[in-house]
Amino acid sequence: METFLIKALQLIVALAFLVIIHEFGHFIFARIFGIKVEKFYMFFDPYFSLFKWKPKQKEGADPNKTSWRDTEYGIGWIPLGGYCKIAGMIDESMDTEQMKQEPKPWEFRTKPAWQRLLVMLGGVLFNFILAILIYAGIAMHWGAQYIPFDAATEGFDFTPAAQKVGFRNGDIPYMADGRLLDASQGDYAYQMADAKVVTVIRNHKDTVNISIPDDFLFRLNDDKGFLAYRLPVYIDRIVPGEAAAKAGLKEGDHIVAIDSIATPAYTELIGALQQYADKETTVTIERDGKRVTLPITPNSHGKLGFQLRPITAIYEPVTISYNFFQSFPKGWEIGTTTLANYVGSMKHVFSQEGAESLGGFGAIGNMFPEKWNWLSFWEITAFLSVALAFMNIIPIPGLDGGHVMFLLWEIVSGKQAPEKVLIVAQYIGMAFLLMLLLYANGNDIFRAFFK
Repeated sequence: METFLIKALQLIVALAFLVIIHEFGHFIFARIFGIKVEKFYMFFDPYFSLFKWKPKQKEGADPNKTSWRDTEYGIGWIPLGGYCKIAGMIDESMDTEQMKQEPKPWEFRTKPAWQRLLVMLGGVLFNFILAILIYAGIAMHWGAQYIPFDAATEGFDFTPAAQKVGFRNGDIPYMADGRLLDASQGDYAYQMADAKVVTVIRNHKDTVNISIPDDFLFRLNDDKGFLAYRLPVYIDRIVPGEAAAKAGLKEGDHIVAIDSIATPAYTELIGALQQYADKETTVTIERDGKRVTLPITPNSHGKLGFQLRPITAIYEPVTISYNFFQSFPKGWEIGTTTLANYVGSMKHVFSQEGAESLGGFGAIGNMFPEKWNWLSFWEITAFLSVALAFMNIIPIPGLDGGHVMFLLWEIVSGKQAPEKVLIVAQYIGMAFLLMLLLYANGNDIFRAFFK
C-alpha cells in the first residue's frame, strides 16, 4: 500500500506541474495578444471545485482592456488534467452560447490567425522548454555518471524477453545497426531495442549479431526493462553472527562460486544460495589475488548475511560535471534526443502489439520508483513533459494539434473553417479521446488482474 501511495503521489505531483506549465503557455500567449482568459484551472471541476479565486478588478480599469484579473483561478476535483478557458474559442468547455453573441475585440475568434496559432502552440512549446530546463538542471546538479562498457568486465544482465531473442547474461553491447554504442549516450538501451540488428561481445572475445523483432519494444513492457549492468559479488560489510561471519568471510572478498556453481554476478549467487538453504556447502572467494574455499551454511532463506559493494565501487565510473552555461546545451541535447526517440517509437503503436501495450495512469505511475528519489522524479517528469508536448500536437480535434490543423488551413487558404465544422470536430475529437482514455486505463486494469 505504501508503494502504491508513493507512486501515486509522484504521478499526481508530476502531472499537476506539467498541466500548470502547459496551460500557462496558452495563458501567457493569450495575454500577450490581449485575449481574455475566463478560467485557469488545475484539474477538472464539473459541478464544483476544491478551490477558486477571482481577483478584484482595479478601480477605474478600462472595461475594454483585458488583464489577468479577468480570470478565475482554481483547482478542480478530478485530477485528470486541467484547462484554460479562452473567451471566444470552441474548446472542451463547448460554450456555444458565447459563440452566438456578437464577437468582442478581446475574444480569440477576432484575432489574426497567426496570433491564434501561437496561442494554441503555447502549451506544447512551454512543455518542451520545461523538459529542456529540467534536463539542464539535472546536468548542472547531478552531472552525468556512467560506466564505460569495456570497464564492465562481467557485462550485462538481460530480462527474459531480451534473452528470448538471443541476448545472454554477460553480453556487452557493441553496435546497433552498425553504429557503435557508447555508455555515455543515455539512450543506448533505446537504440538497441529499436534496431534491426544488435551486435554484442560475448565471452569477452566473440562478436554475436542478434536480430531484433519489430515488436521487441512491446515485449519488454511485461519485464519493465531490458538490460542492466551485472553486479559482481564483492562483500562490503559483514553482518555479525550470520553465515558469512561464521565462515570467516571478510570485507572486500570476491565470491566467485557456491559449491561448483560459478557466481560471476549477484544474479547467479541468488539462485545458487537458494539451492543450499539450510544446507552446508562451500564458498569460493578471491582474496588478495588468491582463491580460497571455505565451508558455509546459508540460512533458511538462502542468505549469507552481508551487504554488497555498490557497482560504482567495483567499476570506476566516468563523471562529467556541467557548469551553468554548459548545462543548457546538454539539456537541449537530451531533450531533442528524447523527443526524436519518442516520435520514432510511435511507428510501433499502429500495430496489434502496440495497441495492446497502451497504458493509462497506472502505466505512467509505474514508471516512478517505489521510493522517492529526486533524480528519478525529475528524469521521469522531463520525459513526460516531452511526451505531453508531442501528444498534444497530434492533429486530433480536441487536442491542441486539432486547433493548429484548422488554423494552418485558414492561413494557407485564407478561409476560416465554419463554426459548425469546428463544433462537430470538437465533439468527435472529445469522444475519441474519451474512448482512448477508457481503453488505455482498461489495459492497465486487465494487466493488473489478469496477467
